[in-house]
Amino acid sequence: MTAGIPVVDSDAKARPSRPYRLAGPSWVVPVLLFLGFFFVIPLGANILRSLQTGQAATNGPLFYYIKLLTDAYYGGIIAETLKVAVISTVLCLIVGYPVAYFMVRFAGRWNTVIVFLLIAPLLTSIIMRTFGWRVLLARRGALTTLLFDWGIIPRPINLADEPFAVYLGLVHVLAPFMILSITAVLQKVDVRLEESARVLGASAFGTFFRITLPLSLDGIATGCILVFVVTCGSFLTMLLLGGGKVTTLSLLIYQQFNVAQDVGFAAAMGNLLLIIGLICLALQAKFLRRSGGKS
Repeated sequence: MTAGIPVVDSDAKARPSRPYRLAGPSWVVPVLLFLGFFFVIPLGANILRSLQTGQAATNGPLFYYIKLLTDAYYGGIIAETLKVAVISTVLCLIVGYPVAYFMVRFAGRWNTVIVFLLIAPLLTSIIMRTFGWRVLLARRGALTTLLFDWGIIPRPINLADEPFAVYLGLVHVLAPFMILSITAVLQKVDVRLEESARVLGASAFGTFFRITLPLSLDGIATGCILVFVVTCGSFLTMLLLGGGKVTTLSLLIYQQFNVAQDVGFAAAMGNLLLIIGLICLALQAKFLRRSGGKS
């Protein structure tokens, strides 16, 4: 080697570069085993249970599914489940979008504090949060006493047993998912687009509805699907609030397992909820592909 000048190996220079691989196929094995044992096998067992257990063993494998889809009572339960999920999703969107917009555009250094306040309740058991609403909405609870003292209600009533308490509890639990989903997308919206619209004469509302809102539809779709699917599978809120006036498919599954002990029928209901969730995910994927193609 000449002083100060490195010598390049001609053989090394002539060798073709190997493609860089992060990991081999064997790294996928633990993931496949985990999904197989804790996802595929339980789902397969649940499907077989709904086709071979209880009345399905004597009346045909599709007995429970036909009963779910043709019986007027269970049809009403399915409709009630979808209604509760839709209303809860709309309420979470109405509550969550302004909060997400404030966090991204105006919170500044307080954004971290707001995120902590959103995430902190998720670390608390949903049972404790729901019982907290029972205490507040009880006949002698803080909210009822306040409404009675102000003359809004003629006498103390148990608001915890009213249907609106179910929606109140669901929004309290699920609103953070909506807010965080929208926030993640709003942070990617270029502020210069909004400023350009204002310079060109658009009003604040016009800028929001023509620029900000369309560009945040991906976050809205993600948050709505997430809240909708989780609401369809929630039963503790309906069990502890509403006084039994709101009955959904998930609550009926709980009752079939623990009261009627009809495991096959409960499995069929669970599979129906799974199908509803898969349909929602398929719609979300279709929406994201379409919006991605337009952009």
